[in-house]
Amino acid sequence: MGAALEIRNLHVSVGDKPILKGVDLTVKQGEVHALMGPNGSGKSTLANVLLGNPEYTVTGGQIIFDGKDVLEMEPDERSRAGLFLAFQYPISIPGVTLANFLRLAINSRMKAADPGSKGISVSDFRKLMRAKMEYLQMDSSFAGRYLNEGFSGGEKKRAEVLQMAVLAPKIAILDETDSGLDIDALRVVAEGVSKLTGPDMGALVITHYQRILNYIQPDVVHVMFNGRIVENGGADLALKLEEMGYDWVRERFSVTEES
Repeated sequence: MGAALEIRNLHVSVGDKPILKGVDLTVKQGEVHALMGPNGSGKSTLANVLLGNPEYTVTGGQIIFDGKDVLEMEPDERSRAGLFLAFQYPISIPGVTLANFLRLAINSRMKAADPGSKGISVSDFRKLMRAKMEYLQMDSSFAGRYLNEGFSGGEKKRAEVLQMAVLAPKIAILDETDSGLDIDALRVVAEGVSKLTGPDMGALVITHYQRILNYIQPDVVHVMFNGRIVENGGADLALKLEEMGYDWVRERFSVTEES
């Protein structure tokens, strides 16, 4: 039985403004879920709350991951427990290579699990990096570049996919990974994600558009509107949104909210 991320009646505010108004969602390890919705519906707020951004205040509900209360955990504890967030706008860290960044992340996990651990050896880490980069068909020189420094939008997202491959989370949350990518970069990044998801890794793909789902096949599609999940369905629901836009969602659920 794999891990499950369970979001139960989650309410979240920024300052005095409610953003999430009762979100229920369960993603199991090995499943791929797509969360779609118009701008301002609360999708990125959910991603930020899942990984512990302090700017957001949880005013009600629960987030349970692998049987543990996520809201009681610091962001690094959430990461060590097996959650991963691929950012919409990854930041650059000049002077720190992607390889050094990842080795540091692995070592901090190993030392948290066993305070006496010396971390991963340089040779073992090189083998791991080489294997993951070959699997993702990435040029080995990529690992020696400073993290996101001078990277194109596609390279930043590919760096996130490599981090995901090396850290091997149980569930990855991809916050609008497709934003700002041209169609070629999108395909390369999405195919990388698709290779990594499977029995050991589930994913919550947060997106505004259907196009990334041409490459990452979702098991379930959820539609968020005005801080709630209002529709659930299969991949055909994403196609319907692509064809019809979000006007029908606004019309149907604005009426529900007002009545």
